[in-house]
Amino acid sequence: MTYAAITGWGAAMPPSVLSNRDLSTFLDTNDEWITTRTGMKERRVSHVSGIEMAIIAAQRAIAAAGLDGKDIDLIVYGSCSNDEQVPNASSGVQAAIGAKHAASMDINTACTSFLYSLSTATAMIRTGVVKNALVIGVEIISPFMDWDNRNVAVLFGDGCAAVVVQASEREEGVIGEQLGCLADVRHTLRVRGMGTAYCNLDVTAGITSWDFDGQEIFRHAVQGMVQASAAVMKKCGVTPDDIDLVVPHQANLRIIEAVVSRAGVPMDKVMLTVQRYGNMSAATVPVALTEAIEEGRVKPGSLILMPAFGAGLTVCAHLVRWGERTTPLGLSDAAFPPTKLTALEQVNAIRAKKAEGAARSADGMRKARLVETSTK
Repeated sequence: MTYAAITGWGAAMPPSVLSNRDLSTFLDTNDEWITTRTGMKERRVSHVSGIEMAIIAAQRAIAAAGLDGKDIDLIVYGSCSNDEQVPNASSGVQAAIGAKHAASMDINTACTSFLYSLSTATAMIRTGVVKNALVIGVEIISPFMDWDNRNVAVLFGDGCAAVVVQASEREEGVIGEQLGCLADVRHTLRVRGMGTAYCNLDVTAGITSWDFDGQEIFRHAVQGMVQASAAVMKKCGVTPDDIDLVVPHQANLRIIEAVVSRAGVPMDKVMLTVQRYGNMSAATVPVALTEAIEEGRVKPGSLILMPAFGAGLTVCAHLVRWGERTTPLGLSDAAFPPTKLTALEQVNAIRAKKAEGAARSADGMRKARLVETSTK
């Protein structure tokens, strides 16, 4: 039987740090309020595009696998904040890394996008369609954020990580997964202003407002991840005691604590990055996995549980059996270009542009109503 081993990994975290104190300069909040409710102390703001972040992470992951860009047969780009809808984002990565013969696709299941992408690549390797795949989890949420909404502005950050998945005869990589969607509560998390539904309406594309029912999201996210985790463990014939490490979606510390407690896994087996990076949506799991490897928390043969949820509400849990190697075969010199702007300066620039755009939109709609009235 063919398996799909994870053989390369690499993260690309923007250097600009947005602290809780920074947020308090324009929001009615403070470090204590944010930390006690979310576990978050800071997050990152990118000065480059999502595709540019993905290229850096991809080059690092490919080097770690000891491969070259031309060896990649498939690129799966998991994100809900693509630079463009057309062309697809994965093709931008493909062109940059020289994967001339690769297939490229984008997958959007919100925060679960990386894990759904990992399932897609794994299935295509198992069925013999491809041999070497690059799977990316990337988000650049800062341009889409409603920075005046304290309930969401404190939660999210930008980031990216990627893994290389290769055909293997050994039982490693994803050995089981449980995918699902709680579609009847999809309304609890909606970003208004992203998508064609908002073209030619009172909401201008790019000027967003967020529907975010925190209590309902918490309840369904915990329930969904616990059930998915139990289902995949039962499917694979393992118990919580068999789990060596949990790498969960880093949406909120309280959610993580509730999930692992109900799943029967102690917190000392959990990889946490939420305090440093906040919720990076599709990037949280691959970034946490990469850092766990670099910190020596992933051992040869480790059994890793990866539960997640995202808008939709999509839910999933993956069981990954790690292979023998936990050190990279090569290193890449790919890096972010320098920037003189702080994270707060970048955010304030985004806020100013959104305010200007909203004013123009409101003026345009006012003039349109006047014209309509005068012609009646």
